Amino acid sequence: MKFTLFNRVAGLRAGQHAVVTGGSSGLGLALARRFAARGLSVTLVARTETHLASAAADIVSAVPTAVIDYIPVDVADGSAVEAAFDELPAGLDVLVNSAGILREGYFERLAAIDFRTVMDVNFFGAVNTIRATLPRLKRRGGRIVNIASVAGLTGVFGYTPYCASKHALVGFTDALRFELNPQGVGVQLVCPGEFDSPMVDALELTRTPENRQHTLTIPKLGIDELADATVSGIDGGHQLIIPGAKTNVLVTAQRLAPGIANAIAQQRIAAVYRGPGL
Repeated sequence: MKFTLFNRVAGLRAGQHAVVTGGSSGLGLALARRFAARGLSVTLVARTETHLASAAADIVSAVPTAVIDYIPVDVADGSAVEAAFDELPAGLDVLVNSAGILREGYFERLAAIDFRTVMDVNFFGAVNTIRATLPRLKRRGGRIVNIASVAGLTGVFGYTPYCASKHALVGFTDALRFELNPQGVGVQLVCPGEFDSPMVDALELTRTPENRQHTLTIPKLGIDELADATVSGIDGGHQLIIPGAKTNVLVTAQRLAPGIANAIAQQRIAAVYRGPGL
């Protein structure tokens, strides 16, 4: 599914500068590695300095010419982000919002803090970083790439906090595009299905059987396939990037025939349904 930006922005180029949140692991790190290989300088952003240092060393090991910096900050803290980003160069070409967390479980068993925490990182984290970098992005006619999820386009069993945050990010991104395109800033949205990452590995230890059955309606992608498809979509200036051919087919089916898609999902969930047992 590919929609081109209203104001077509050029592809990624050597000499550009990119900031990648969630850059110490998972998709953020995979994208940062590819940016560095293309000759972009990259600033990694995440909460833990030791993880960032390890990620930076990993990139330099793979790309000896890489120019990598990092900023340890919690993107959920707007004031801290503003202060930390003061050290960024005056111009910025690419902001990738890849920082994200998961809380999975039966709604009745999840606490209010689970919803607030997920929203603070997945949604407000992107809002905070965009606020802090927008003047720099305007100077260079840059682009914003928000990493949402297929879970931001539909519902998923057990993902009430996660879906809420990603739906919010999708709506925010679509609205922001109308505002920023006339100002020369591109806004792109990436909605992957589930993929190999430390976050998903941790989820496997506790996820409900219904969630596992429902999410795996869409085949899990490898991190390299996902990152390559994302970079290709960024280069192509696509408004919406949904990596993976099967993921595209299933998302299209959900949009065009929601009744059939929902019936299939309900059948899969019913086959393993256990419920909260309250």
